[in-house]
Amino acid sequence: MTCIIVDDEPLAVRLLESFVEKTPDLELLSSYTDSVEAAAAIKEGRAQLLFLDIQMPDLDGMELARIVPPQTRIIFTTAFKEYAFESYEVFALDFLLKPIRYSKFLAAVEKARQWFGTAPSALHPSPSTPSPTSVFIRVDGELRQLPIEQIVCVSGMKDYVMFYIEGERRPLITHMTMKAVEEMLPSDRFMRVSRSHIVALEHIRKVDRNDCIYLDGESQRQGVTDADLVIHVTEAYLPAFRAYLAQRMK
Repeated sequence: MTCIIVDDEPLAVRLLESFVEKTPDLELLSSYTDSVEAAAAIKEGRAQLLFLDIQMPDLDGMELARIVPPQTRIIFTTAFKEYAFESYEVFALDFLLKPIRYSKFLAAVEKARQWFGTAPSALHPSPSTPSPTSVFIRVDGELRQLPIEQIVCVSGMKDYVMFYIEGERRPLITHMTMKAVEEMLPSDRFMRVSRSHIVALEHIRKVDRNDCIYLDGESQRQGVTDADLVIHVTEAYLPAFRAYLAQRMK
């Protein structure tokens, strides 16, 4: 994917340049600290991906976002989380809060790959491990194989997590951390929406105006309560979740 970086802070530009350099299948076309100069390059539409700061002199990131061609996707980079909702309005793909960690940068790039359909395996065919269709967890001393498509959500409580599964009357409890679960589940089908919850995107039934996710009722008919199926997206995870929603509304 081709990309452009726009940020009025030279140090921030250099950091992003270093991230791009070590990320496979990402090509940097140009970097700008002058937003007016960047505007002309953005209008050309040669970049598939735009890493864009928000608070800048002359033209700010939101103003630039409104001249971005439809074939270019925006990933905002800013130190001000209050801009998260505005980024949702201009259909930004993701929202990276400074200081930006490489792991967060990679996650945003992966969203872009999914958007453009340019996963590394598609660009460079080679033997690779296919996306898993199931995972194993240890429950009551036994290994249980869980089909990915039947996992509705995962809830954390200290060093234990609860897997809510279609057709199961009670959640399955295992000794794991939420971080381990997040790394185990495929990122294109699951999203962490709070410190204590990971949801299966295909099981989301609706999202209300208070950023509460309502999961489908299959588990409820098997004995899970309403409260287990309504999960509030917390502030730290809102930008990524809203970017996902914006992508699906296009």
